[in-house]
Amino acid sequence: MSTVVRTGPGRPRADSVRSPALRHLAPNWYSTVMGTAVVATAGAALPVPGAGPALAAVWAAAAVLLVLVAAARAAHWLRHRDQARAHLLDPAVAPFYGCLPMALLAVGTAGLGAGRELIGEPAAVALAFALFTAGTAGAVTVAVGVPYLMVVRHRIAPGSASPVWLLPVVAPMVAAASGPPLAPYLPAGPGQEALLLLCGALFGMSLLATLLMLPLVFARLVHEGPLPLATTPALFLVLGPLGQSTTALSNAAAVSSDAPYGSALTVLSVGYGVPVMGFALLWLALAGAMTVRALRLGMPFSLGWWAFTFPVGTCVTGLAGLADRTGLAAFSVPAAALYGLLVTAWAVAGWRTVRGAAGGALFAAPRR
Repeated sequence: MSTVVRTGPGRPRADSVRSPALRHLAPNWYSTVMGTAVVATAGAALPVPGAGPALAAVWAAAAVLLVLVAAARAAHWLRHRDQARAHLLDPAVAPFYGCLPMALLAVGTAGLGAGRELIGEPAAVALAFALFTAGTAGAVTVAVGVPYLMVVRHRIAPGSASPVWLLPVVAPMVAAASGPPLAPYLPAGPGQEALLLLCGALFGMSLLATLLMLPLVFARLVHEGPLPLATTPALFLVLGPLGQSTTALSNAAAVSSDAPYGSALTVLSVGYGVPVMGFALLWLALAGAMTVRALRLGMPFSLGWWAFTFPVGTCVTGLAGLADRTGLAAFSVPAAALYGLLVTAWAVAGWRTVRGAAGGALFAAPRR
């Protein structure tokens, strides 16, 4: 149902038509796209015989979700521009703008790995290049723009650091992991090398920014106590830069065997990935324990539950990459176990999201 404001008898003003269901549609809806796409990407990284058609169907669902959410967000900006600007000026919402480029990149990567079975390799490659270009440009924009707003426009109280602050700065890392699989489709030589070096720059951009953010997040937990129940799933966002950075290096090493620095990349991918994934598993246990506590205390469902999907998926691809580089079951077994956790979390979050959207609860104004 829509509301029409009339400017005269029987004469509605065209620009006053509103869609109440869209007014509070925040950029965190892109997390549903990310969480669905990573199920396909992580599944394609594991040696699961006969899983191709199912993973292609999951990718297709992610692609449809991307179109729907992007259209709804565009309508939100057109019809509720005041609320859209308010989101940018809200320190609790603005970081979720990082989800847009990550959704683009996630669908492109999943299409290259799983979607090609459905649409063919030429179409999958063309789509992946297009989404990589748009997603990378968006990732750099939000990695600069959102921290700028945090410093210049937002008023953030001491001790209020949140894991969602990682979303804008981890977006370039998603681009760094999405680029290397595209390199083989470029002519050998400067084009491939330039793409890999771009991914290296994106890797450094995101990694160093993440290292600035993580101490703030942990200090907030130690000094202020657990996050509020509704935002507890955000703890899983810390896994994103850990798993994605390991994936980025593994992907670069996989396509750089003939490059002058190929052997060095392989050594770096393992030397970096092993300790980082060790810390990721430690954080997974900590975040899991705090989530169990929150569930016992009545943690309500929200779109924040999608934090249980994409970050875990990046750990699956990171461990799978280490398994490929080393040939050790010590990495492939936990990758398979985490994939089971990912699929379960995706199914639960997906079902609860469908119920919440159908009942209108997820379109209501957020409680402060």
